[in-house]
Amino acid sequence: MSDPDRPLRLLVVDDHEVVRQGLIAFLDRHAGFEVVAEAGTCAEAISQVRRFVPDLVLMDLRLPDASGIEACRMVRDEFPDMPVVFLTSSPDEADVFAAIVAGARGYVLKQTRSAALVRTLQAVGRGDSLLDPGVTGMVLERVRRIAGGGEADDANDLTAREREILPLIAAGQTNKEIAAAIFLSDKTVKNYVSSILAKLGLDRRAQVPSFVARHDAPRPDE
Repeated sequence: MSDPDRPLRLLVVDDHEVVRQGLIAFLDRHAGFEVVAEAGTCAEAISQVRRFVPDLVLMDLRLPDASGIEACRMVRDEFPDMPVVFLTSSPDEADVFAAIVAGARGYVLKQTRSAALVRTLQAVGRGDSLLDPGVTGMVLERVRRIAGGGEADDANDLTAREREILPLIAAGQTNKEIAAAIFLSDKTVKNYVSSILAKLGLDRRAQVPSFVARHDAPRPDE
């Protein structure tokens, strides 16, 4: 949570320079914000986070070198307490869930009014989490479907143990943390992770949150 007596220090990440500069001009006019850095790619975003350690990252979903989801996870891996808010034109259910799984604290649609963006940034700066009203109903419906078992499980090739490990990977746990949680050796977990990625057709574990967001996450008791 930032100091309420000073402006929120922001990093603005968007691959479109015109959009980025417009956001910066708008936010810098607000007494509660100070844009300390900008970035147009995932690599630039990580570099700027390390250099400036902002209070909050305002992130686009589509970046040229990686998705904003992966950028969010990379930021959160190095700075677990740094809030990330997505500002995107995508109301897609899978994108919203991938952002939430990656640790985003806010999700705002670009078509929203500027006052709503300000309120979201202020709320997240206070330590809250906030979703755009345009996606909140969809998120609640998805939760109801999952809770009611109404979604198909597309991870049928996974063993029971792999289905137990999959959501732990999606939650960002390391092999060592997973090993401690389910009482296996680090090497055994590493082998399971490799098997899971191969069966799901994924190249790296950073892609797992997006997979889980698009499917009913396996539960250990199934």
